[in-house]
Amino acid sequence: MAKTHVLIVGGGAAGIMAAIAARRNGANVTILERNLRIGKKILATGNGRCNYTNINADVSNYHGNNPKFAYAALSSFSPLDTINFFEELGVVHKIEELGKVFPMSDQASSILDVLLYELNNIGVKILCDTLVKNIKPSNDKFVVELVDKSKIQGDRVIIATGGKAMPSTGSDGNGFELARRLGHTITDIFPGLVQLKLEGTFFKQIQGVKFIGTAELLRENKILAKDRGDILFANYGVSGPPILQISRKAAEMLNNGQEAILKIIIIDSMEKEKIKHLLVTRIKSRPHKPLDFSLVGLVNKRLIPVLLKEAGFTVIKIPVASLTNKDLDRIVHILTDWRFKIRGTKSWPSAQVTAGGIATQEINPSTMESKLIKGLYFAGEIIDIDGECGGFNLQWAWSSGYLAGQHAASWQS
Repeated sequence: MAKTHVLIVGGGAAGIMAAIAARRNGANVTILERNLRIGKKILATGNGRCNYTNINADVSNYHGNNPKFAYAALSSFSPLDTINFFEELGVVHKIEELGKVFPMSDQASSILDVLLYELNNIGVKILCDTLVKNIKPSNDKFVVELVDKSKIQGDRVIIATGGKAMPSTGSDGNGFELARRLGHTITDIFPGLVQLKLEGTFFKQIQGVKFIGTAELLRENKILAKDRGDILFANYGVSGPPILQISRKAAEMLNNGQEAILKIIIIDSMEKEKIKHLLVTRIKSRPHKPLDFSLVGLVNKRLIPVLLKEAGFTVIKIPVASLTNKDLDRIVHILTDWRFKIRGTKSWPSAQVTAGGIATQEINPSTMESKLIKGLYFAGEIIDIDGECGGFNLQWAWSSGYLAGQHAASWQS
């Protein structure tokens, strides 16, 4: 009996894993990649170090209209399976804060190098500079039409093109159009894990300022999302891992016409009363210091003029001895509850992941096969599942790719 021929559209993390799983399960496999090489986006992950999974990954780390859809894939190919898979290929792992897993080499290229070696070793065919224009089911097979008008025929197709985030890597939303033509529903898509644009006129003064603090997303004073870590001001607003973590919910709110408020806690290591006591102590020891200079050594000095003006001080060089109790409360408040109105997010080139995608109710979660077209599968970011920052999105790519490849390789899916 002839081997099943699996065509994989997209040579990113999900597509590569799908190719290896399908080939190991006996299929002939061809990857169709629009770029001049596969795995381009892998090289950009983890600031070039490739945070390739997270030992804590489970469905609670994922978003979408039905996050529980991810359960079957994550169970079939877990973070431990990912670690073992790459160890087998030669990547020694190390676990860092919050369960993030990196290669011991600290090089994203290590991950891609071993994947490329494995693809070559097991005989996966890779066609680069190959852009798919259309996919047509035909007599229990599929005809894939390319932009150069040539055609490739296969028994199974896995669409793993990614979403729209980081279009420089080849993700421009083409996969959504391919899926739509095949009858699939695409939910609302928007940038995820992305920087936030804030209302305010002072950001150019403080761009580049970085500190460890807490970011909270508020609606009507209720905390909807919260994270702590390096927060970085930019000329448009704010960035940093905590901002990326809460950005998906913020974008969702804005898309629904809701007001989204960002609360930043600059000093989050002390209670308000302790901060106030510290300020009083500083004032008593140096009562003649100007107000702005009195905060040097407590917070980043580039933030001081903006913070004081935001706290309502029109003159910032008054002697600290002249401060009233209410003045001290205003300073404490701005250090622990600085609020901004979120006016939007940065766009697709800045986003790390696509939120939204192919509706999960149209995909079998146990196989990644389309419920509409037999023999058609999906994997990775193109599906309406997106993870938090910290290795969760790559884990989803490995898990969904593995499941799709494994089942596509079989005549009986």
